[in-house]
Amino acid sequence: MLKFQLMTEKDRREAAYIERRRIQEEERKKRLFNPKLRLIGIDTEALNSQVDQRKRLNLEEKRIDRIFEEQSKKADQIAVALDHKEKEERKKLQKEVDDFRKNFQKPEDRREFDLNDPHYLKKQLPCRLNDEDPRLGLSSAQKFEGEDLVSDQRQKLQKEQFRTWLDQQLLEKEQAENERKMAEHAYKAAVIAQDQRALELDNLEKVCRKKLDEAATRYNLALAEEKYKINSNKKRQTAEDNCAEIYNALTSDLLTENPEVSQSNIGPWKKIASLYKGMSDDEKVQIRQEQLLQVQELMKKKEYEKRMNREFEDFLDGIHKSIHLMDLENQQKEREKRRKIAEENMRLAEEQRSRNNFLNRVVYANKATEEYFEQFNKTAR
Repeated sequence: MLKFQLMTEKDRREAAYIERRRIQEEERKKRLFNPKLRLIGIDTEALNSQVDQRKRLNLEEKRIDRIFEEQSKKADQIAVALDHKEKEERKKLQKEVDDFRKNFQKPEDRREFDLNDPHYLKKQLPCRLNDEDPRLGLSSAQKFEGEDLVSDQRQKLQKEQFRTWLDQQLLEKEQAENERKMAEHAYKAAVIAQDQRALELDNLEKVCRKKLDEAATRYNLALAEEKYKINSNKKRQTAEDNCAEIYNALTSDLLTENPEVSQSNIGPWKKIASLYKGMSDDEKVQIRQEQLLQVQELMKKKEYEKRMNREFEDFLDGIHKSIHLMDLENQQKEREKRRKIAEENMRLAEEQRSRNNFLNRVVYANKATEEYFEQFNKTAR
């Protein structure tokens, strides 16, 4: 017995598709046949998605605010720590400055401390120490005429000092006398030795001068003889050089004006400027002939240019005439074309008027009624 399946997989898919289309059609009818929904256009899904999006944005903003608050707290803590560290560094630096001032910048080491010293009066000397005090001037009112407080001591010191000076003068006089005698003996011995040395040096100088004179005489004689030989050889060499130079000049290509020496190794057209003496007669004749040929060619060229200019001007005149005739012909054709277009437009206007009259009188004679419009908008399609 054969077993047939009542509904295949394809039938189920088609049924599901039809059911889905039917549900979509019903939802479409609800949207289209509801005037309020159709005119205002409320989209619940879009609104819900917007609400969800707004909630997500609020959560994200709260999260960002929370992160910002945490970062702000951390920044405040870091700022407080840095401020505390800066205060400690400032306190430490101030302490070091105070210690430096205390150890190396004491008030008594200052240049103007004597003006601000609180013990200045205690450290001052009394107005008068003794009679020889250099601070006692004429207007000091500390020393008066006839007053001598230490006269005994002063006289005793003066006597001892006088005795000491006298002994010292005697000793110095005796030493000076001994030194004078010794100096006289030494001077006499030095004068005698100097005289003997002067005599020896004078004799030696005379002998040396005599030998130098003899040597100089011999040397001068040798130099004179050598100079005479050199001058003789130089005169002879000069005479020979002059003769050779005269001969070379007389037989040189410069004076003989040899044209072959000015020819360069580069080519026959190249001359050596320092040796070139001018053109020969044949070269001058050849150059003159070449110039005459160039003048004739120039005249022919000018005649040819004049003929070509005349022909070109004639050609331009012909082109201008042809263009003028073509412009006249084009203007005639343009006028004919505009006339035909105007006739065609008049014909088309007449046909359009006839067609509009036919449509208004025959085709559009019947007008649409209410029953015609009520048959629409019955389905969602």
